[in-house]
Amino acid sequence: MANPDLQMNPQMEQIHGEIRDNFRALANGFQKLDKIKDSTRQSKQLEELTGRMRECKRLIKEFDREIKEEESKNAPDVSKKLNDEKQSMIKELNSYVALRKTYQNTLGNKRVEFFDMGAGVSEPMADDNARVASEMSNQELIQAGNRTMDETDQAIERSKQVVHQTVEVGTQTAAKLKGQTDQMGRIVNELDTIQFSIKRASQLVKEIGRQVATDKCIMFFLLLIVFGVIAIIVVKIVNPHNKDIRDIPGLAPPAPAARRLLYVPSGEQF
Repeated sequence: MANPDLQMNPQMEQIHGEIRDNFRALANGFQKLDKIKDSTRQSKQLEELTGRMRECKRLIKEFDREIKEEESKNAPDVSKKLNDEKQSMIKELNSYVALRKTYQNTLGNKRVEFFDMGAGVSEPMADDNARVASEMSNQELIQAGNRTMDETDQAIERSKQVVHQTVEVGTQTAAKLKGQTDQMGRIVNELDTIQFSIKRASQLVKEIGRQVATDKCIMFFLLLIVFGVIAIIVVKIVNPHNKDIRDIPGLAPPAPAARRLLYVPSGEQF
């Protein structure tokens, strides 16, 4: 039985509970097997129990994986208790495996399934339904080796295809990235040109503004001069005897006509 003081996360508790349920089912199944007399029914019962043991093996692997994932979080004593519980479940499963082999030998079944449940091994279980090599003939061994080699060659070919496809995808991706990089460079250059054009346009607008302001000032002074001249002309027309404007060229009144001399010196005649 499991130690009630074990500290498990919810996932580990669920796996542990399923393993224990399967162990109880195995115990009850082997008890029923003793009462079955028909060999066909016994074989069927053994197959069901074998399925239970496979499920226990899978669950123990998951339990071991959870222990490794939680090892960094748990205290050393907690990890030790969990590993001890795992080894206890492996031993209990091995006992059912040995019991199954006994019933198989009794039934005359030469097909033996190998469960490697050695204590202290991180991956304690071997492949299901593996035949012991000593029970196979040389021809069977050669055929099994050829099948394994064929499967290995097929796996290598599939791996080569995957690598080739990966290289092609990487090449296409690199080409797309290079094109996008060049496009980004052109966009940056265009943005720099636009920014320079905007600065130049701003300077031109400022210069035009200053020139317009200067032209307005000149026009204003010219208008003042014209209005002044018009005002003087109007004043002269209205009051021609105004002395204030006599000295202005072009606006002074005409000089009086030269008077004739009335005195005539002696000896001169008119």
